[in-house]
Amino acid sequence: MDQLDLNILAHLQRDGRVPFTEIANVLGVSEGTIRNRVTRLVDEQIVQIVGLVDPHRLDFDAPAMIGVTVQGADLDVVAATIADYPEVSYLVIVSGEYDLIVEVMCRDREHLATFLNQQLRKVPGVARTQTFVILNTYKMAYGARPGLALPSDRS
Repeated sequence: MDQLDLNILAHLQRDGRVPFTEIANVLGVSEGTIRNRVTRLVDEQIVQIVGLVDPHRLDFDAPAMIGVTVQGADLDVVAATIADYPEVSYLVIVSGEYDLIVEVMCRDREHLATFLNQQLRKVPGVARTQTFVILNTYKMAYGARPGLALPSDRS
């Protein structure tokens, strides 16, 4: 990855829909160069270009973050199993009190309860969970760190 890749990523972090021609003009390269670089960055899973949705605005009234403690099982296997559930939108292995943090998008409390009791808690190795229902979203991953500065942003 070189400085051009970092500059492209900085533009995409500000607006994932910015036209390649606009990025090319600002960075002084061809549109084809930008298109090829973005394709490679996506193929190498360095960047994903997605639309972020506020679950509450789509009437998902029970999105939640769940701390999961795993015992007696391979953490990667447990994580892979949980990642396959369609309700799971985000899953990370963490240090601290929990082994995993899982974000789920559930329609309502009944859906969340079913997910917890009929799916998550039945995964072999899941010893304990703690659920945090998301009441309001103040900031989403848009512009998330590491935020890459555009050349014009630097002083």
